[in-house]
Amino acid sequence: MIRGLHTAAAGMVAQQQDIDVISNNIANVNTTAFKQDRTEFQDLMYQSLNYTAGATSADTNNPTGIDTGLGVRVAGIQKNFIQGSLLQTGNTYDMAIQGNGFFQITTPNGETAYTRNGSFKLNNEGSLVNGLGYLTEPEIVIPDDLINVSVAQDGTVSAIDPATGEQQVLGQITLVNFINPAGLAPQGDSLYLATDTSGDPIDETPGLNGMGTIRQGMLEGSNVQLVTEMVNLITAQRGYEANSKAITTTDTMLQTVNQLKR
Repeated sequence: MIRGLHTAAAGMVAQQQDIDVISNNIANVNTTAFKQDRTEFQDLMYQSLNYTAGATSADTNNPTGIDTGLGVRVAGIQKNFIQGSLLQTGNTYDMAIQGNGFFQITTPNGETAYTRNGSFKLNNEGSLVNGLGYLTEPEIVIPDDLINVSVAQDGTVSAIDPATGEQQVLGQITLVNFINPAGLAPQGDSLYLATDTSGDPIDETPGLNGMGTIRQGMLEGSNVQLVTEMVNLITAQRGYEANSKAITTTDTMLQTVNQLKR
């Protein structure tokens, strides 16, 4: 019966972690380009009270054995990189990726981070930056004497010189992708870092070799489905309550055993 206490306690811990993940999804239902997390569970090791196929006589074997599970654990939290809905904003420097890929951002410590949040702005030097003021990579500079800045679907940034009426190409936004995007390490602020499990970044021009295209004046919404998260929340809550009930029941049984000697 002591085994049941530990097993049910492991179940409560796992369900609590699941609720933590679901709560984060719900909290970010309106976060630009947020990607839903999904908790993955694995059962813990089994205690064999009688080995499977153990001999029951000289000529027969146990067809099933007696293997008692010892609970559950969270094996991982999987990022779901399915694309969210594209939302029209009309802002010149808002960009959404239609399809695969990530924007590249240079962090203050010199690392390259990756994001699908294309809510860009200009800093005091005319450089394209994200909401934290981090430069895009490659760096794009928009001179203040140009007008009608446009970003083509292939990432080409251009603007009109009002003095001549000619279009000037200012730079090229490239995207990167990974063999295993789920292996990226989330850093908060809509940024990810590459890891050994994500693989090396594959740099490509938007629209080529399976890379997505860029849509100016749009942002990618969160891919969290609120109805799904509410159902998951109720399921996790019921699982938590059921495990707590198992602990209460086991405790009552232990009390009964303790009272036998009286």
